[in-house]
Amino acid sequence: MPERTGRIQSISGNLIAVKFQGSIIQNEVGFVVCGKERLKSEVIRISGDTAYMQVFESTKGLKIDDVVEFSGQMLSVQLGPGLLGQIYDGLQNPLPELAAKHGFFLKRGVFLNAIDFNSKWHFTPLVKPGDSVSAGMPLGYVPESIFKHYIMVPFYLSGSFSVEDIAAEGEYQIKDIIASIKDSQANKHNINMAFAWPVKIPITAYRQKLAPNESLITKVRIIDTFYPIARGGTYCIPGPFGAGKTVLQQITSRHAETDVVVIAACGERAGEIVDTLRTFPELVDPRTGKSLMERTIIICNTSSMPVAAREASVYTAATLGEYYRQMGLSVLLLADSTSRWAQAMREVSGRLEEIPGEEAFPAYLESRISEFYERAGLVELLSGENSSLTIGGTISPAGGNFEEPVTQATLKVVGAFLGLSRDRAEARKFPSIHPLESWSKYPSFIPAESAQEAKKILFKGNEVNQMMKVVGEEGTSLEDFIIYLKAEFLDSVYLQQNGFDEVDAVTSPERQEYVFTKVHKILSSDFLLEDKAPARDFFYQLRHMFIDWNYKEWDSQEFKEQEKEIDSFLKDRTGNKS
Repeated sequence: MPERTGRIQSISGNLIAVKFQGSIIQNEVGFVVCGKERLKSEVIRISGDTAYMQVFESTKGLKIDDVVEFSGQMLSVQLGPGLLGQIYDGLQNPLPELAAKHGFFLKRGVFLNAIDFNSKWHFTPLVKPGDSVSAGMPLGYVPESIFKHYIMVPFYLSGSFSVEDIAAEGEYQIKDIIASIKDSQANKHNINMAFAWPVKIPITAYRQKLAPNESLITKVRIIDTFYPIARGGTYCIPGPFGAGKTVLQQITSRHAETDVVVIAACGERAGEIVDTLRTFPELVDPRTGKSLMERTIIICNTSSMPVAAREASVYTAATLGEYYRQMGLSVLLLADSTSRWAQAMREVSGRLEEIPGEEAFPAYLESRISEFYERAGLVELLSGENSSLTIGGTISPAGGNFEEPVTQATLKVVGAFLGLSRDRAEARKFPSIHPLESWSKYPSFIPAESAQEAKKILFKGNEVNQMMKVVGEEGTSLEDFIIYLKAEFLDSVYLQQNGFDEVDAVTSPERQEYVFTKVHKILSSDFLLEDKAPARDFFYQLRHMFIDWNYKEWDSQEFKEQEKEIDSFLKDRTGNKS
């Protein structure tokens, strides 16, 4: 391919206009030559012979008429063994290696391989010469963490292929040829353990996409019981600063019943990202007893980095999640926060002088958010096995206003909404998910009728509470007052969890079903209480007994003894007319 270059015509922040000759493609990568530095950029609009490109690095020092070299390739990531446990920036540069080579102040225009091409992996073949294969089908596997990392036919190859040669079991470097396949035209394709894939094109090397119908167990009671997340589904967590988004994400990533976790720290404050980087290597994976990082990938892009890289970080994370989904694994992608990504889109849109939409966000905001969440899904692979990519995005609306454009655009496409409340956070109620505003379209393992009855108690209790603020406790009937006490009881003993207690922070589905059955029975019972004072005292004691019960190890002797004490209290102190 002849060398294709262009020259800068104008510079506006991270946006440059480049006059070129010949042909280029949308989302093509180019490199701006600035002295000895080559700054990576991407074509985001083509108008005649002018390409508008977003530069992923600081544009300080660039001048009009500087040369831009076009690569002929779209913005892509490297896919292969060795991704798990890595910490990348939005362009898949390994940050620990960059820091080791260039210091903590990363140099501009430096790019390293995302995976170590010289490391050796033990390859086991799964096909033999003469077998028919197609894109996405495994040729063999290497061990990575606790999983089998399948070496697949690259996704960019279309049609059917015949295996001509396959490497024997043994140790190979990633760059070694491990298979040769022929297409219908007898063209030969040599395959090693890694290949590149454009981040903005979804990976669709599967048989079909299925409707999410199975709960993804997070072991957070309020989520699993009332506002479940589906395996292969989508959800969002909007909330103001300090409402507990980061803690909820860490607990979810640690204890959710999923195989691989991809965290995209997109435009968050550097302090929060540093906290994530320090915390995750120390977290113990309950499944293996080793570091949680062994099945985690972190994509870092702080708010102090160029805004253009925020968009890349989101798509890089989605592509890595889809890649591991192709191996039959359950993947959870956590994007924190999509508001920063949307703000980057707004800034680039403004520099392109596009007609703004609401609050100056681009008119295509909804479609971009929709395209991102649509990359989630439960799929049936070519092998007939099911795998999933679940996407959860946090939103940081200014002032906790859920009516702003990013939150509203997200609510139109996600299947569950876990709205965080500043009032609940300030009242030290964790998780601070608002039980009256949140919702989910997915089924739970708890019977829907029972969960709905409990929600009605919460709504009625809130109405009584609002009424009591006006007329006082004296103007409230005993029946309404008991409903209010039941709602407070449910909130205290079931909706809230101690995220720092080893037992209460993690509640298995079996325990949730067992405890919720007992809680539901209390909520549906008519207690023989003569006045408000004994009613308040009764629920006060019952609440503390249940909270103590939450700290007892499931099915232990202490758990059973505490349950007997609760049963005795209910039997001796109350009557039941139902």
